Amino acid sequence: MPNNKKILKIAKSVISTELEAISQLESKLSNSFSEAVQIILKSKGRVIVAGVGKSANIANKIVATLNSTGQPSVFLHAADALHGDLGNIQENDVVICISKSGNTEELISLIRLIKNLGNKIISICGNKNSFLYNNSDFFIDSTVDKEACPNNLAPTSSTTAQLVLGDALAVSLLELRNFTDTDFARYHPGGSLGKSMYLKVSDIISEDSLAKVLVSDSIQKVIIEISNKRVGATSVFDNDKLVGIITDGDLRRMLEKNTDFISIHASDIMCSNPKTISSDLLAKEALNIMEKNNISQLLVLDRDNYLGIIHIHDILKEGI
Repeated sequence: MPNNKKILKIAKSVISTELEAISQLESKLSNSFSEAVQIILKSKGRVIVAGVGKSANIANKIVATLNSTGQPSVFLHAADALHGDLGNIQENDVVICISKSGNTEELISLIRLIKNLGNKIISICGNKNSFLYNNSDFFIDSTVDKEACPNNLAPTSSTTAQLVLGDALAVSLLELRNFTDTDFARYHPGGSLGKSMYLKVSDIISEDSLAKVLVSDSIQKVIIEISNKRVGATSVFDNDKLVGIITDGDLRRMLEKNTDFISIHASDIMCSNPKTISSDLLAKEALNIMEKNNISQLLVLDRDNYLGIIHIHDILKEGI
């Protein structure tokens, strides 16, 4: 059995080889890359990303990235295209063909068909002497000196290069379209990432969190209100004016300092100028305020109307 040292040496060699391959991509970029981005921006259709073998796997990922950043895209396997899936390509679509050699049989047949259709072809290819290079409208060079595979055969460095160039295309399009975090949220509504981008304080806060006492209320009433509302705190009002907050931490500190509780009122232990947040702000902003101020609750307002208390546990429970 090989020892750990040998295994780590192999892994580091792979990483080093692929890093070297990626570092050379920057110098290979040309105006053809910029023109490819511009033609996609101007297009009224979708982006079709095609490949075969390992390049098809990379094409799938690039499609996913483009779709998630606002560029409608479709994956097309070069072999399947020859058996009916060519119908996926519509009049205004731009086609990206991905290949290391640029000379695979399926890809050559596909390119001929695409040229007959009249669609623009962008190639991400590692061979300037290939059929794909000579028949594409825009060429993005993904040439690598060697694969990370010791036999220089298994697609490793070459597929990493394709992936990086696909990301470069997607991010270029994203920035040029001024794609914002709000736009991003529309395409990622699920999971913690999506929730952090669209979930508002108003979506989380419960009517049961409307904890409220008056400045003149006894400590007994304060304790009962905090206990009943189960948000670890209560707001404090002077008539209709919000003037403070009392947390369960404030109660514990009071117990440590006092033995006579009968004469204590809400005004005696409340914290003035409590931290508040508008109900229409994102829940992640509420979390940021809590973390910045080392607190667990915020009073929620709709303009000047008090709606209740949001607790850090409410936010964490949503996966944010």
